[in-house]
Amino acid sequence: MKHIARKRFGQHFLTDGGIIDAIVDAINPEAGQPMVEIGPGLAALTQPLVERLGHLTVIELDRDLAVRLREHPHLSVVESDVLKVDFRALATQMLAKATSAAPASKIRVVGNLPYNISTPILFHLLAQVDVIEDQHFMLQKEVIDRMVAKPSTSDYSRLSVMLQWRYDMANVLFVPPGSFDPPPRVDSAVVRMVPLAEPPQVNVKTLETLVQVAFSQRRKILRNTLGKWLEEKGFAGHFDLQRRAEEVPVAEFVALAQAV
Repeated sequence: MKHIARKRFGQHFLTDGGIIDAIVDAINPEAGQPMVEIGPGLAALTQPLVERLGHLTVIELDRDLAVRLREHPHLSVVESDVLKVDFRALATQMLAKATSAAPASKIRVVGNLPYNISTPILFHLLAQVDVIEDQHFMLQKEVIDRMVAKPSTSDYSRLSVMLQWRYDMANVLFVPPGSFDPPPRVDSAVVRMVPLAEPPQVNVKTLETLVQVAFSQRRKILRNTLGKWLEEKGFAGHFDLQRRAEEVPVAEFVALAQAV
């Protein structure tokens, strides 16, 4: 029986064989590597991945799809909302079973993320990034544009800062709507996210709050937003508040959070 895409799960199934091959090539899976796929759906990416890996762990919320996936002899199925998955615990389980010739210490994560909850998923993984080797995700193109944006551009945002302080990221592939069934109303793309080997040490909650305040009124000079917050924190150092949030590089936000 054909599976009907469900709106409440944000389902758009990848069907373009050429795009699928290009995504798998970008991921470059190798035999025995511990890998997790989020939202395998109808297994368009799953099958070519598992053919190269030998075994794959998948996270699927849709009960009907999870039943189908369990019939595959080389898949471990986690039937759950990805936002409730403990990736550290999952990594421990997977690494104990890993068969790679070069023993892995972290897991790789891939997936066609539901567009309606893509940002919460990114932040959920950010909080557990210490167990992740790399991430390859298909997302709405405009979200990836914000993720990789440089300062002083219209796409530069809170998302840019909060991900760039911890990842090296690149937009690696454009995916048009016609590559899916049903076609989404937006363009898609694939992003590669590699956690920085030596990220700056910072209190993540402080950075998160600081950046949120700074971008809360992005058209205003920071003196009117972040300035008040810094006063409340008793910050006595120097920081140029005669700029807008979108003009401040990631490194400066991180340095300010460290100083606060």
